[in-house]
Amino acid sequence: MAAQRQARQPRRKTSAPIAHNRWDLSDLVKKPPIDVERSLVELGKLVGQVESARPQLQGTMSSPDFLAILRLTESIAEISNRLGAFAYLWFSENTKDAKSRSLKARVEERLTALNNRLLFFDLWWQGVDSFNAERLMADAGDLRYHLETIRRYKSHTLSEAEEKIINVKNVTGRSAVNTLYDVVTNGLTFTLTVDGKKRTMNREQLMSHVRSPQASIRQAAYQELYRVFSTQRDLIGEMYRTLVNDWKSENVELRAFSSPIATRNLGNDVPNQAVDVLLATCAKNADIFQTYFKLKAKVCRITSMTRYHIYAPHRTETKTYGYDDAVAMVLEAYRGFSPHLADLAEEVFRAKHIDAPTRPGKLGGAFCYSVAPGLTPYVMLNFTGEARDVATMAHELGHAIHGMMAKDHSIFTFHATLPLAETASVFGERILSDTLMSQEPKKTVRQGLLLSQLDDIYATILRQAYFVRFENLAHQMIADGATGDQLAQAYLAELRQQFGKSVKVPDEFQWEWLSIPHLFASPFYCYAYSFGNLLVLALYRMYKEQGASFVPQYLELLSAGGSQSPQDILNKVGVDMTSEAFWQSGFDTIREMVKDLEGTLS
Repeated sequence: MAAQRQARQPRRKTSAPIAHNRWDLSDLVKKPPIDVERSLVELGKLVGQVESARPQLQGTMSSPDFLAILRLTESIAEISNRLGAFAYLWFSENTKDAKSRSLKARVEERLTALNNRLLFFDLWWQGVDSFNAERLMADAGDLRYHLETIRRYKSHTLSEAEEKIINVKNVTGRSAVNTLYDVVTNGLTFTLTVDGKKRTMNREQLMSHVRSPQASIRQAAYQELYRVFSTQRDLIGEMYRTLVNDWKSENVELRAFSSPIATRNLGNDVPNQAVDVLLATCAKNADIFQTYFKLKAKVCRITSMTRYHIYAPHRTETKTYGYDDAVAMVLEAYRGFSPHLADLAEEVFRAKHIDAPTRPGKLGGAFCYSVAPGLTPYVMLNFTGEARDVATMAHELGHAIHGMMAKDHSIFTFHATLPLAETASVFGERILSDTLMSQEPKKTVRQGLLLSQLDDIYATILRQAYFVRFENLAHQMIADGATGDQLAQAYLAELRQQFGKSVKVPDEFQWEWLSIPHLFASPFYCYAYSFGNLLVLALYRMYKEQGASFVPQYLELLSAGGSQSPQDILNKVGVDMTSEAFWQSGFDTIREMVKDLEGTLS
């Protein structure tokens, strides 16, 4: 059924240039390192106040006394978030800069020490009897879900002394290894011959060529990527084995989780069953994308479809975009859906909280950092002018909008939980794609837009689900003593099963897992992308059917932030995350898109 779309609003003129492409971190820290030290001293005093209230902590204490202590922890969390954000964002500007690396390490160490001094509060709260816990939560308002979350970990929490040791260990353990991974991988250089000239480039620049209109360039870019990563396979592979063993030692052996992934599921407040059903449904529908890549081969005149060419551009995709034009396109698309969301997105530019250009040493990829309620989030891009970069801008601004919509919640509850964290970002991409589709009636252009959307859907649903399938396998293999080469063979087997007979997968793709940062920094994180994207397909279908009347429901969902469980938030829009039928409905939508693409070939 066709949607009743809101009339597209005219592009609004602003009083100040909005396309500023480097961020200003002064909203976090005005004068580093002086203000950093000053804030750390202030944090120490606030932590001392909580420590002095420790004798008052009794299950029978009054609600006002309990809430007063909670408010202190909120203040501590906000200052800590600002310092942690500044340290990370400054480091991300140039991972090779010694000063930013040193400050990041110092801030992480000091914040960990301060956090250790507060461990007693969470441990005490977990031990409060059910009657008094319910009594105190009844008056906690927006902090209720935060308090419920702490108690959710009760059966997996160790003693105060053990928790302190783990926190200290993680600074020089997991965190240090992850920083080393960033330094090593973002410092890699690649050589590619383009237009007869041999060029040295960083990874972001190299990856732009996997979408080159020339098949030989696409193949050469992938071969160079994995040639360079394979030269580091012993080092990076050992990093991964170390991180996996650390994850098992802490979470399975010490905390008694039933499996490595169960740790992530509890943190996401998602039942293990829901994740199992999600991953199984993704694997069950791999054939949709196998069919899609066969069609894409026909459209793009690829005689033999291999993994080198799955992102081959349609002839309408070779256009590049100026940064200012990309900003205007994204804001116009958001404004067509909701003027309020467009205003929020625009504020990210006006506040100078976006860093767009790619440059040597800059952290790869893109992200949004929502620091605290009421503070405009920060967005990092690596903008090179490709059509994909415009979609990435819409995506990251969606994250920012989500954080801004939830500004009325606590520092502890304004962040969306991980399963819902991709909702606004992916929805933003869908808004952009739909806007472009509606403006381009030509069959060839629509064909190109469908290819672009299906490429993205593959990359953010099936690809991510298979990363998690590999992680489940790799964690077990490493526990059994597997080598890096054995992991590579297992990864390649999973990849070939995913693509079936439709796409040939060359041997060098066995090293792809070495280049996926999430596998190192955030184990089992990636199913959130599959979850979020399939959820958005369902929500967007509701929008197409309901039109403008859907918008207030969607805004309410975003406004909830992380103040309720994912299931409670989704129940309001009729979603059951444990239902295979729900996840299958998302794939049914994808299948319809593939059929639409097939229709453009006639």
